[in-house]
Amino acid sequence: MARRVVITGMGTVNPLGNNVKDFWRAVQAGENGIGLLDRFDTTDFTSKIAGQVKDFAPEKSMEGKEARRMDRFTQFAVVSSLEALADAGLAPGTADPERLGIILGNGIGGIETLEAQAHRVYDKGPKAMHPLFVPMMISNEAAGNVAIRVQAFGPCSVVATACASSNDAIGHAWNIIRDGDADLMIAGGTEAPLTPLSLAGFCQLQATSTRNADPSHASRPFDKDRDGFVMSEGSGVILLEELEHAKRRGARIYAELAGYGATCDATHLTAPHPQGRGAIRAMRLALSTAGLMPTDVDYVNAHGTSTPINDPIETKAIKAVFGEHAGALKVSSTKSMTGHLLGAAGGVEAIVSILAIRDQFFPPTRNLEEPDAECDLDYVPNKGYKGRIRVAISNALGFGGHNSVVLFREFEA
Repeated sequence: MARRVVITGMGTVNPLGNNVKDFWRAVQAGENGIGLLDRFDTTDFTSKIAGQVKDFAPEKSMEGKEARRMDRFTQFAVVSSLEALADAGLAPGTADPERLGIILGNGIGGIETLEAQAHRVYDKGPKAMHPLFVPMMISNEAAGNVAIRVQAFGPCSVVATACASSNDAIGHAWNIIRDGDADLMIAGGTEAPLTPLSLAGFCQLQATSTRNADPSHASRPFDKDRDGFVMSEGSGVILLEELEHAKRRGARIYAELAGYGATCDATHLTAPHPQGRGAIRAMRLALSTAGLMPTDVDYVNAHGTSTPINDPIETKAIKAVFGEHAGALKVSSTKSMTGHLLGAAGGVEAIVSILAIRDQFFPPTRNLEEPDAECDLDYVPNKGYKGRIRVAISNALGFGGHNSVVLFREFEA
């Protein structure tokens, strides 16, 4: 029989807060984390807005020299993982290292380091490159650095399935614990994509919002006036723990991770299947692995990117899975507040889903002023509220047709 897996710790760095407490307070208040991008000159960019992490100080969690040897996406991962471990009542080195593992999701690795070092090589020649360029830039070093910092000798890897990366990392970690190969897994995602190269690429795809004169209203999932997503940065991780292991050490349990589903549309490099084929199957797989019916679900944290194509297709997929029950569901997109953290989005939204269950609170969809006619579900417009949540699912739908869904439920002994 597969072992049960619970969540005992969480950590985040994102545009709404540099820890879980501040982040959740901002989500409940429906606050805005998006503004004009000031990291570099955006004069020639069609999109000039982003969700930036504010007042981030990695030196509070590690030595300054250590931080300087990491790309920003790795710094985010280390800080969030340390918060999750502390939240679970554990200190680095106190868990059995051979039974602790790390799986993180990431989309584009250390692109900040890549761009900076490319300029140095082109301008000054190869000897000008930083000697740690490779370990600062490659995606797996986020998990590697976390493992070193927390002394985790178990499975350690990075998943790269675009915007589905975090959910896939959480799902893979769930399976590792269920199969008995670890007792504790740090899982989620991290991303630091706010660079000229990255932003220019998404602008050229015409995927990003150009509501530059009004950044706080730029991310507006399911609204008829949405015009694209807002790129953001940050990380979100959770500590997964085998139930009996958690009980033996008297750990506080937030919720249970009970289901996971992953599929591929195999249709288009960037657009979802027109009928939501892969998203439908992923949600159904998550329900099936949890042994639940569609009517058991109370809340859906939607992928909800605020793009013209994605939102109605996800709505269509939700209606196909839940049938008549879709009208009773509460659905929201917290990207309306955070923007889109790409490979880290699912990690942050897993935290939202877990805390929604803990506090019995439906998070709002900010900026939903006039719903698209094709988006006709209850998206909790603009103001969150209390309500009964037994089961929540979180959707992540990525470029390449990757679909990943995780299902959390209220913990019952």
